Amino acid sequence: MPSKPFPATGRRVLVSGAARGLGRALAHTFAGNGDRVAVHYGTRRAEAEETLRALPGGGHVLLAADLADPEGARRLAEETADALGGIDVLVNNAAVNTPHPPADTAFDAWTAAWRQHTDVNLLGTAHLSHQAAQQMIAQGNGGRIVNIGSRGAFRGEPDHPAYAATKAAVHALGQSLAVALAPHGIAVASVAPGFFATERVAHRLSGEEGEAIRAQSPYGRVAEPEEIAGAVRWLASPGAEWSSGTVLDLNGASHLRT
Repeated sequence: MPSKPFPATGRRVLVSGAARGLGRALAHTFAGNGDRVAVHYGTRRAEAEETLRALPGGGHVLLAADLADPEGARRLAEETADALGGIDVLVNNAAVNTPHPPADTAFDAWTAAWRQHTDVNLLGTAHLSHQAAQQMIAQGNGGRIVNIGSRGAFRGEPDHPAYAATKAAVHALGQSLAVALAPHGIAVASVAPGFFATERVAHRLSGEEGEAIRAQSPYGRVAEPEEIAGAVRWLASPGAEWSSGTVLDLNGASHLRT
């Protein structure tokens, strides 16, 4: 077990895929908690800079990496530790989600979609988790890893099957890591959000499609990114250690697992 207590605030937090949307909300939530945040981006530098400028507090950093490349994941963890003086919390948010319906997608496009989703959503998460965990173990005060999964891992995504499959794998990865890393005081959990409102999906929330999406939940709405971020912040807190291994549904009762 770690010799030093896991801190409640003032932590060193890496949020992958933090340029916009949920990643931006996650970065803001941790910064508002008094933590220092490494804002990671892949290609959206201008939006990531906007995220960084808006964060409360100080000591935050902006870092770029291609998480489809194992070396990119290794370098991101190393640069985060160098910039922040260590890593206490990793939030694996970076992901791709491009449509590839099986009946209408040519085989070359189909295989490319599966490779891209696997490289980023699953392997990028696995490699970054490994490197962050190595840093946490060396520090000796435990840590937290929270993965952003998906409701689609349980109910299926007919137009995005590789997304659903890789998110299911991320849930399983998190549970394996929870068992493996517990002796080092590192708790690992995942969240499985349903539909939530971001810039990327705003066009889908108007008209009949928007009505149908909101009707999936008995609340008659979709989530806000801040609601997902709040749950992630709790899972990354000192008091959430006993939730290690969980996959937390955040879908407004739109899909109930048995």
